[in-house]
Amino acid sequence: MYCLIMAGGGHAQLSVLKALAQKPLGIDAVLITPSPYQIYSGMLPGWMAGHYNLSECRIDLRPLAESAGARLIFAQVVGIDAKRRRVSLSDGTHLEYDGLSLDVGSETDLSLLEAAGECLLPIKPLGNFIQRWPNILNAASQQDHYQLVVVGGGAAGVELAFAAQYVFATQRCRQASVVLVASESGILPGHANGVKHRARALLDQRGITLVQAQAVGTSEGVALSNGQSLSADCIIAATGARPPAWLRNSDLTLDEQGYVLVDAHHRSVSHPNVFAAGDVCMRGDIHLGHSGVHAVFAGAVLAHNLIAAINGHALESYRPRKKSLYLLATGPKHAIASWGAFSAQGHWVWVWKNWIDRRFMHKYGVLNRDDAA
Repeated sequence: MYCLIMAGGGHAQLSVLKALAQKPLGIDAVLITPSPYQIYSGMLPGWMAGHYNLSECRIDLRPLAESAGARLIFAQVVGIDAKRRRVSLSDGTHLEYDGLSLDVGSETDLSLLEAAGECLLPIKPLGNFIQRWPNILNAASQQDHYQLVVVGGGAAGVELAFAAQYVFATQRCRQASVVLVASESGILPGHANGVKHRARALLDQRGITLVQAQAVGTSEGVALSNGQSLSADCIIAATGARPPAWLRNSDLTLDEQGYVLVDAHHRSVSHPNVFAAGDVCMRGDIHLGHSGVHAVFAGAVLAHNLIAAINGHALESYRPRKKSLYLLATGPKHAIASWGAFSAQGHWVWVWKNWIDRRFMHKYGVLNRDDAA
């Protein structure tokens, strides 16, 4: 019997499970994921800010796998042997496959911050972040002059800095402060100047200190490339992604950074029985940034192509839109919209974001409170 292994329970893999539920193939489908839940990253800042409870931000993979007729294995993929068509798991077992769908995501790049030790909190894996955040919030509420440093000026770092500042203020954490460290080029790379201006103005308005310098972890906090240093009780690392190191020994063709190289069909350029989507891969034909937007939209193409490859049918290409819509949460029920050169902000943008996020979650069986006001 044909064995399809779905490695990782990322956003794109959700579409695969949906498709298998709608079109049973009579195959041995296996989903390998470390947790029964997928945390939806788009709602993480809202959870930090107190707008959502945890059950509203996570998708239970168990009923989705059951509907798809897929076996669930709770483990971490730690290796792939593409020549032998075999995956290695964290519990020491190996599984052979006929087809492989990779959506294991990426890791937070901690190469410059590791010396910070126990106060370092990477945003990935999200499950670990969610587990540790309440303890950080508790420490900030009990300690004078608590300082949180967020390293990373991309959308994730900006949203997390806003969320932390908001919850510190609303929970009356005594003189707790937030510092956002971005690179010398500034915040929100790839976004229009209008978006960056809005975000910088709000950072200033909310009392979040913005520092533009490279940060290196120390035992006290971070040392900056401008010669200054910052003490930190906690450092949130939103420092960009790096591919899982074990991919280097997979025999799959990788790009220069180590991501799985795929074509327009999201098929491995070296192994036609391997498909990949999300942060684990990189397109060889076009530049496709690592973004949850692409993972969600590429998911439908991934699902179609996995089934088409099994049935010998034609594959589809994922053609990303020229401009993607980004809705950036800013702490309270307020957000900034970014779409090409267009930008806007306000409570109405947050309502729009909330509606989009809830619609996505409802698609996968998550029932939410009606608290969009």
